[in-house]
Amino acid sequence: MRKILSTWCSSEGGGGLEMDLLEDLESLQFEYGIQEEDCSWLYLQGRSRGLVIKACAHATFFCKLLCNLRESLREKHTSRCLLTGLLADTPNDDDDDELKVGIIGGGHLGKQLACALLQLVPIPAENLRISTRRPEALDEFQKLGIQCFYHNPYLVNWANLVFLCCLPSQLPTICLEIQACLEKGCIVYSFAAAVPIARLKLLLNHTNILRPQYQCVEDFVNIWGANKEITAALQDPATLQATCPYSSAGGIILNIKWLEGVFYAILNICTAKDMPHLQVLQHLNELFLSVHFEDCGKDGASCPKFQLGDFVNQVYTKNLSQKRPFPWFDLTAVQLKETPFSQQLSTSTALQDHLTLLYCDSFGISLTKKQQPVVSTGSPSQ
Repeated sequence: MRKILSTWCSSEGGGGLEMDLLEDLESLQFEYGIQEEDCSWLYLQGRSRGLVIKACAHATFFCKLLCNLRESLREKHTSRCLLTGLLADTPNDDDDDELKVGIIGGGHLGKQLACALLQLVPIPAENLRISTRRPEALDEFQKLGIQCFYHNPYLVNWANLVFLCCLPSQLPTICLEIQACLEKGCIVYSFAAAVPIARLKLLLNHTNILRPQYQCVEDFVNIWGANKEITAALQDPATLQATCPYSSAGGIILNIKWLEGVFYAILNICTAKDMPHLQVLQHLNELFLSVHFEDCGKDGASCPKFQLGDFVNQVYTKNLSQKRPFPWFDLTAVQLKETPFSQQLSTSTALQDHLTLLYCDSFGISLTKKQQPVVSTGSPSQ
């Protein structure tokens, strides 16, 4: 009812300004009628909202990275073809270069994620599809041009990134349906918090899986708000900074192994294209370290740069010729074990600063070093 009245005021009588007619009606507030001894549990409402906001923010950031990478690869490919005069003979791979995103699950999280991807990446409606048991309940998305249906294998066969927004109890059945349709390079991104990534690997018979894990602390200041849509919340500087991968604001800490998995997922994309590792490192530097603070200097000599030894061990480095691509990485192992990149990602303040700046910049918010979120040193176990 609140949402209906708020929307009506916005479209009919508010002149474009959202009004909440229920704001001062105490008897219609969520907290009304709760026994005094149960009020101590109201913090869970803010925590739940914070988890959804962070989940959507990190998924959006990941999709932005993938879109930027694909655009960069397409531009460099076109430039090489123009220089060599082979453009006319090169097949049109535009469809393969587009990021195609599938969402399994059309509940609260699935809807919020779809809105964030559409508005904040932005992903074109024709490149986003949703599979849910009740596609008729997603009429507002279908009107936008998003295909909504109930056919999980079809969705997975089409997409190159699949978000699992289903209940943990539904996951075994869904995994059984889709495992035979998963291509090696398809990234599965799971929000099913109760299902460990090792279990997902077995259920899907797949290694290209990302699974963010969040740790909640008991004492926290609820900064997540109550009435804003997720997309609006992520355009608020204070809220967005609280979602930064290294931030512990709002009482929710992201396991930084997720960010490590993001890096290796991008390495896998380049490996699938048989790209020489030196060229891949150049793309990584452009993708992750292209945004700088004012005191970095014009030449950026003091800024971090990715090297081959950051991602593979020394023995492999010595035996890797310049034209060889990176090996294919098991993303589940990356998120469960230490890698050559683990220490640098968790201890290098220069790298953390640049990644935080890039994160905020990708949402259109500029930071100075004084505005950086508090860095979390916590690393919840898998």
